[in-house]
Amino acid sequence: MAIDVIDEKLLEVLQENARISISELSKRINLSLSAVSERVKKLESSGAILQYTAILDPVAMNQNLIAGIAVSVTGDPKVCDFIKYIKGNSAIMSCYRVTGTYDYMATVCSHDQSALQETLDEIKKLRGVSAVHSTVLLEPLKVNFSVPPKAGR
Repeated sequence: MAIDVIDEKLLEVLQENARISISELSKRINLSLSAVSERVKKLESSGAILQYTAILDPVAMNQNLIAGIAVSVTGDPKVCDFIKYIKGNSAIMSCYRVTGTYDYMATVCSHDQSALQETLDEIKKLRGVSAVHSTVLLEPLKVNFSVPPKAGR
């Protein structure tokens, strides 16, 4: 789907506040209610908008210890228990297959060091995992939960 300048502005406003009313959205981008509603539905049905969600504060949820975990696996990654573990563990915030020394990079959120250690120990015991390296993340300088609407250009 081609996203035009109006869609970009609409998406920027929705990224700031996904709970904004169609009426307020219409005022903010200077477009009729029906046109805004139609564009939002089109963006949703095309998959440009994946979901609407509440973003929780890790500190308020007592989950303020965040770590990056790099993992190497041996053999076929599809057979490794690591992927199943990642998908079933709610403490894992994200995980990507990566290039370089390691095969995967995960972000985990824990309430303290012992919970993080438990997660690391569980990962190390998984079939196919050959190496694990962790780094505690300190002060966030920038965190985005979505790509900018202009990213495709």
